[in-house]
Amino acid sequence: MQIRRRSYLLGGLFLLATNGCALFIPWLLKLAVESLQSLHTAPHPPSFYGGLIIGAALLHGTVRVFSRTTLLHAARGIEYQIRDELYARLLKLDQSFFAGERTGDLISRFSNDLTNVRMLVGFGVLNIINSFVIYIAALALMIRLSPALTVFAVIPFPVMIFIVKRMSASMFRRSKKSQEELARLTAAVEENVSAAPLIKAYCREDAAIASFREASGRYMASNMRVAQLRGFMIPVMAATGATGTLIVLLVGGGKVVAGALTLGDFVAFNGYLAMLIWPTIMLGWILNLSQRGAASMERLNWILQAEPRVDEPAEPAAIAALQGDLELRNVVFSYGAETILHGISLKIAKGARLGIVGPIGSGKSTLVRLLARLYRVENDMIFIDGIDINRISLALLRDAIGFVPQEGFLFSRTIAENIAYGKEGASEDEIAEAARMAGLHDEVCRFPEGYATLVGERGITLSGGQKQRTAIARALLKDPAIMILDDPLSAVDAKTEEEILANLANYYGNRTVIIVSHRISALRDCDLIIALEDGRIAEQGSHAQLLELGGKYAALYREQQLRREIEDY
Repeated sequence: MQIRRRSYLLGGLFLLATNGCALFIPWLLKLAVESLQSLHTAPHPPSFYGGLIIGAALLHGTVRVFSRTTLLHAARGIEYQIRDELYARLLKLDQSFFAGERTGDLISRFSNDLTNVRMLVGFGVLNIINSFVIYIAALALMIRLSPALTVFAVIPFPVMIFIVKRMSASMFRRSKKSQEELARLTAAVEENVSAAPLIKAYCREDAAIASFREASGRYMASNMRVAQLRGFMIPVMAATGATGTLIVLLVGGGKVVAGALTLGDFVAFNGYLAMLIWPTIMLGWILNLSQRGAASMERLNWILQAEPRVDEPAEPAAIAALQGDLELRNVVFSYGAETILHGISLKIAKGARLGIVGPIGSGKSTLVRLLARLYRVENDMIFIDGIDINRISLALLRDAIGFVPQEGFLFSRTIAENIAYGKEGASEDEIAEAARMAGLHDEVCRFPEGYATLVGERGITLSGGQKQRTAIARALLKDPAIMILDDPLSAVDAKTEEEILANLANYYGNRTVIIVSHRISALRDCDLIIALEDGRIAEQGSHAQLLELGGKYAALYREQQLRREIEDY
């Protein structure tokens, strides 16, 4: 920020020099006119003043370049800094924040809103300083030339200030509304582009076009309201300057004829008055820019001031690494007013395997996400190695966990880069070995580009099963102490599932493994299996114990066995 202050200070000094040259030119015109009126008695000929005017104009143009580049470069620096802070803040925020926000709206804040702020701290600041200096200096020189004529020249200005003040609040509201409509339009485009295959599959192209046209129409209408207000303001500014000039011509011309004002003073006075016209017109543009910038900054501050619900512990526990002993004590969790988990308690020793099964909405995914603190956990509910999870630093906790979510996200990069995301600097052999354990290697080798195959937006070029296995390989490569698999094999067939489970059994070793699955076959080798229902543990035990119990787990197992026999038949 110290560098920014120096840039603005230097830019302000260049602006003072620029305006000094500009203000000197009307005075030189006054001397040139007086020299023409008295050629024999004037100290210098008109050509001398003409040369000075040319020199002042050249110097004015040169210094103007430096003033603009210095201030605009400072604005670019501020934009860069805010963008960095925005991105860093987004990475700190947790899932509860993103669950309520649309990607397109956040993208709009990074692009359009940041541009408006840059314009405000760049062109806006430049013109504010420029207008302030011009007004003060030009009015002072006009008063020196003719105080009475200055009063007549500025008569329209109070009217203009009153109108601008009344319109500024309306401009802010309209500008903010325009930014919000642009965010909705951006969100609509982002959603439709991502869902292009689905739109085509359901022949919803016309509906998507109509929806986009409606969002675009609302954005255009909100922009038109801003433009209408701006279109009214700028002529008001221009009319103010023109009215002042007309009054000066009428009153000042009479004074020149009467001999109360010299022709040179009249020419200089009109030159300074003309210099006020452009800053006056710019006031309307500056007002529009400032209101748009203020509205955009308010939207950006909403992100910058957002606080994550999952934050770092004030005094993290002094531990080097996590081993994987897990204990849950009466875990309760709610999404708002809706309670999802009710009193979940269990212990998982290091190296043990826990299986979780249950119907949709029973709280399976929520439970495993709490273990990685993707949601806020109350104190004294979850312990790892005997330490409250809220006392473990997030970096240490998440580095110890390999998490494979239900829908693995893939970046628009190569298969190798997506797998290597789990471990920085991974070698080709390590990537291939992780893919082999995930049952993906043979299929990748059949691709023309192999591991260099680009997967497209969100992995669109891969099948559902291939995307899931890529996500599994990413977690395996990480070599975590705790492996969490949230229904990672739902998109693969039974044969591939068996192959992957056999590979993973050799990989688990002393790692603590938690598997969420709707298929009993993925859980049968687990040391402990819990069946969730309505956020509570309905049944728990080993695979054999639960079958012997003859409850819902056993019924689900028989159902799946029967379905498999029918499919094989």
